[in-house]
Amino acid sequence: MLSIVSPSLIRRPYRYEETKGVMISQTEEAVRAGISCLIENRRVLEKYVKENPVFLHSFEPVRVEDGPRAAFLMAEAAETAGVGPMAAVAGVLADLAVEEMRRCNVEVAMVENGGEVAISSIEPVDIALQAGSAPLSKHMGFRIDRFPTGIATSSGVYSHAFSFGEAEAVTIFAREAGLADAAATAVCNAVGGADTELAVERGLERALEIEGVKGVFIIYRDMVGTGGRLPSIIGVKPTEEGEGKRCRAEGRNPV
Repeated sequence: MLSIVSPSLIRRPYRYEETKGVMISQTEEAVRAGISCLIENRRVLEKYVKENPVFLHSFEPVRVEDGPRAAFLMAEAAETAGVGPMAAVAGVLADLAVEEMRRCNVEVAMVENGGEVAISSIEPVDIALQAGSAPLSKHMGFRIDRFPTGIATSSGVYSHAFSFGEAEAVTIFAREAGLADAAATAVCNAVGGADTELAVERGLERALEIEGVKGVFIIYRDMVGTGGRLPSIIGVKPTEEGEGKRCRAEGRNPV
């Protein structure tokens, strides 16, 4: 997953059933709007999947004839990446929340939803990579300077989500978090096997053939692979804050 580093902005954690994350912006109004939007879209989506169980359980793209906007966006991202629509759920909900926050006339709107991130900003944003006990986890991150940006990380090792792959982390950068989310699942599914180099190469190829993917970062065993146009990679220092761990970017005050 990814965590946003942002001490100078209003930061509000949220939780709705098993969904949890963080909303970040300049005003309380925008933060409240984002949280309300995400929860409402989640409730509507829950009703939809109860009535359409194939949408919930399929590992393949599913056509949506009539449904909520979130379902259409999930289906669209899943079709592009070649995975089931639920692979895009966290990212799409983040995208919709950022869209709603921007209606509050803010210049910075960021949502981390279960590790998937949607960002709209006028200044660079630093994020930290979290991938369980992988050596680079919480010690490196990315400086995002092109917006809007969606970022998602999938893991075949450290995530609770189902994956056919074995990568410690596959991080995807795209314009929308929904597409990044679906693509990260698709790429992670492709990374596995005893030949580490071949597995990483296969993952990079799979990522860059998905329309809309801007960049990809893969950690598999003792190898790191990169492809496309990645943001600048930065070092981060884990710091203790209360009961949880946060990451501080080196050499710069993060947004």
